[in-house]
Amino acid sequence: MTTGAMRATGQAVRGAELKAMLQAALENLRRHREEVNALNVFPVPDGDTGANMVLTMQAAWKAIEGREQDHAGEIMRAAAHGAIRGARGNSGVILSQIVRGMAEAVGGTPALDADAWARAFRQGQRVAYHGVMQPVEGTILTIIQVIAEASEHAAALSDDIGFLLITSLNKARDALAQTPDLLPILKEAGVVDAGGAGLVYLLEGMTYAVTGEALPAVAPPPTVQPHLESLPDEWGYDIQFLVLDADSDEETIRRELIALGGESIVVGRTGRVAKVHVHGEEPGRFLTYGASLGPLDDIVVENMTLQTLRRKGVELEGITAPARSPGEEALCIPVVAVTPGEGFAQVFRSLGACQIVAGGQTMNPSAEAILQAIESISESEAIVLPNNKNILMAARQAAELSEKRVFVVESRTLPQGVAAMFAYRPQSRAEENADLMRQALADVRTIEVTRAVRQAAIHGVHVQEGAIIALSDGRLCCSGDDPLAVAQRALDVALSEDDGEVVTIYFGQPMDAARAQALAQAVEARHPEVAVEVVAGGQPHYHFIISVE
Repeated sequence: MTTGAMRATGQAVRGAELKAMLQAALENLRRHREEVNALNVFPVPDGDTGANMVLTMQAAWKAIEGREQDHAGEIMRAAAHGAIRGARGNSGVILSQIVRGMAEAVGGTPALDADAWARAFRQGQRVAYHGVMQPVEGTILTIIQVIAEASEHAAALSDDIGFLLITSLNKARDALAQTPDLLPILKEAGVVDAGGAGLVYLLEGMTYAVTGEALPAVAPPPTVQPHLESLPDEWGYDIQFLVLDADSDEETIRRELIALGGESIVVGRTGRVAKVHVHGEEPGRFLTYGASLGPLDDIVVENMTLQTLRRKGVELEGITAPARSPGEEALCIPVVAVTPGEGFAQVFRSLGACQIVAGGQTMNPSAEAILQAIESISESEAIVLPNNKNILMAARQAAELSEKRVFVVESRTLPQGVAAMFAYRPQSRAEENADLMRQALADVRTIEVTRAVRQAAIHGVHVQEGAIIALSDGRLCCSGDDPLAVAQRALDVALSEDDGEVVTIYFGQPMDAARAQALAQAVEARHPEVAVEVVAGGQPHYHFIISVE
């Protein structure tokens, strides 16, 4: 690689250039994803390292893609938040911690010079090592350690960022080639570490973006046939989840996971969101503990024992690939949820609701339909989430008609129903859970954006027929011509009145994903302290149903 295309000596990287670097890093990793997957033999087969790291970086890129500000610190902070929330697999979680550490070091710096890059890589290394209970050399941790050392040395010699990145990349490549000498299992398999390789490809993409050279051609992925005989036959489960609004620090969470029998533990956090990755024999105990810390999200459970046996070519009678992910199969709680649209139905299924009844605004289900769903639950007790004020009476009537013991949690909006699901505790009885779920209803604010069907003047807001209106917790708050503008105004009011930390935008049939993403980007730009999610709700009539937590 030549240095002729590098930026001018001492020129710092601003936000737009940092975005280009991260985009090139993601693109380069994508191009080498299958190659990295083929190296995935350490420490246990808990997924595809290349795919997991790509998904993690995709989440980071998604968080910054629409940002227009040229402030490098803000871009890095947003990327770290996205990486933490979107982290997948052991290597993905560690990667998210590296990005988080880099964001911490950058802080409010608007432009990154060579010294800032060296500080960022060093803090990325510190946070990554801290996030792993038992750091293992010869892995991605070794590579980030080498990158940190090389960048500090380069920054001491020159303020040229291109020189710093090339120096760090060359040292990282050398260190990657040496990982089999540090980790016997890699030497046995005849490969380098997969996570380390992924990190090298990310750094390579960033370097090429700075030097202005095209990304190199990708060779076909190597054929790897690792010697698996020496690996243990029982690996249990790989459990991953996010804890929203978590008070406990990382060290406390790690200690509790160890006490529960967890291994290969990685815990990271951004703001009040904690990302947990743990291996164990019984997923339930870890999910129960996680749920005691706060609402859970993005739950993934994988059976590593079956993965291992299948890789060894062992055919197990009666075992077939599940129709849904293992996490979804394992989680089915005696809850009936009323939802409009397949998107919301999938949300409630993913949170464990055993029965979904189609219904909502203008499509209220009958008491009989709710009763049939209740009766189809095998347990003797059930909970019903109406998720609409107009369905409360039908739900109560269905509960009275049932021979089961039924508790109606009077969720009046879909976001309230989602919050109630997060409050559910598998170890508690239905009555206790109903109380917990009722308490959770007050923790979420709901904004609904739709089109007015008639002229009205309510709560001091004058509305013409056909105008776009927003209701905040059932109260008309604003109107206008554009759904995005009206939703933004309603959110501005809600976020100014409450200390909201998470906004989830469920877009419905009148809206498309692109415009929903545009709304999310506008909210992030105006409220950078808030995490914004976009979900396809699929609801009719309502452009957006938005939760503020």
